[in-house]
Amino acid sequence: MNALAWLSEDPTLFPDIDDALTEPNGLLAAGGDLSEPRLIEAYRRGIFPWFEDGQPILWWSPDSRCVIDPLSFSPGRSLAKRIRKADFELRIDDAFSQVIDHCQQRTGDTGTWITDEMKAAYLDLHDSGFAHSFECYINGTLCGGLYGLSIGNLFFGESMFHHVTDASKLAFTGLMKTMANAGCPMVDCQLPNPHLLSLGAFELPRDQFRQVLDKHIDKPSIDWSQLRGVCPVIW
Repeated sequence: MNALAWLSEDPTLFPDIDDALTEPNGLLAAGGDLSEPRLIEAYRRGIFPWFEDGQPILWWSPDSRCVIDPLSFSPGRSLAKRIRKADFELRIDDAFSQVIDHCQQRTGDTGTWITDEMKAAYLDLHDSGFAHSFECYINGTLCGGLYGLSIGNLFFGESMFHHVTDASKLAFTGLMKTMANAGCPMVDCQLPNPHLLSLGAFELPRDQFRQVLDKHIDKPSIDWSQLRGVCPVIW
């Protein structure tokens, strides 16, 4: 049985993801910090932070991994019908701070993993051009959205919220269309849940996830400066 590793001050040093615990599934290491160099190195290796207030920073790489392929994504019949109503507007990087605020509040009823420390770290990543958001507006009001990280030719989803039915799904279709247009072969959704699985996400064994990661993480980054603003969605 592997022992839980504690991270050193060097932000580039992580255990191999194959050393993650099987119970709880994927727990790899503890400690360290949420500095930009450490976070970017973690995602590059298939590792993400997930912890609650009062806990040390915990780092995870579960087997298997919830992912979705934007290149083969197609909205279901009811979602496609909702898209055709065209009574909403999708935007990219229009309200990143508000999106992460809403995601934090959404999970706050039962204890949130988006701690103030996590929020500050991802705001810094947004300022550095790594973290991005997709927003859904209805009648000019922010009703749903999501955020995540873009490294290489991949996107790593973090969290989503909605205040109106289907608003987060609409933002998700914006992400899928944008990533498909950019040739992104995989969006990492981290852990499965019924909402993600209903949108076409599936579980990928960790070794296969790593193969895709290694192939695409060093490819030219998506040019988000050309994407900011209104995000058209056509199916």
